[in-house]
Amino acid sequence: MTSIYLVRHGQTAWNKEEIFRGRTDIPLDETGLKQAELAGKYFEQMKIDGIYSSPLSRALQTAHQIARFLRMEVQSLDGLIDMSFGSWEGHAHQEIKEIDPEAYRRWREEPHLVRLPGGETLDDVRKRAMASLEGVIERHPEQTLVLVSHRVVNKVLLCGVLGIDNSHFWQIAQDTTAINLIQFKRERYVLSLMNETCHLKALKEERIKVDF
Repeated sequence: MTSIYLVRHGQTAWNKEEIFRGRTDIPLDETGLKQAELAGKYFEQMKIDGIYSSPLSRALQTAHQIARFLRMEVQSLDGLIDMSFGSWEGHAHQEIKEIDPEAYRRWREEPHLVRLPGGETLDDVRKRAMASLEGVIERHPEQTLVLVSHRVVNKVLLCGVLGIDNSHFWQIAQDTTAINLIQFKRERYVLSLMNETCHLKALKEERIKVDF
């Protein structure tokens, strides 16, 4: 059995302000750095055989905090990069809702049918992300890995391992530094843990559970 801990990155200023991020390379904010450190402590006593991350800094910073506790190196994996939101990147949720209400409505109601202006579809993201997941499983049979990625990527990967289509995108929550456990055994996926944030309890008032 191969076990994959799929982790979302910590909070950034754009998460808190509900700004579309995509490929824009936004670093973790102060709370995000604390979240990443606590995620690292979650894994400290585990036997982990490899750590992979999206190449964007918010994911790499999170992965490096986890790697620090495990005394390991992080490998960048391009297939885990965030969805391209095209012309929406850098714009707030409310702003897009006002300037492009029809596209925004479709994104909220039919996300699996939308290609964002100048960006990707959920199917595009799922194809490359699932290929990356399959690749690391093939390279690490019977091992335990950590993959650090993004909200959209994690959601479509979870849809993929559950065998459901991307119309279920909004039915899956992924809070900042959420931890999910995917196991691959007997040629099939088993989702054993989803959107775990127990490691953030120490943040108390700073803890912000935001699926954005």
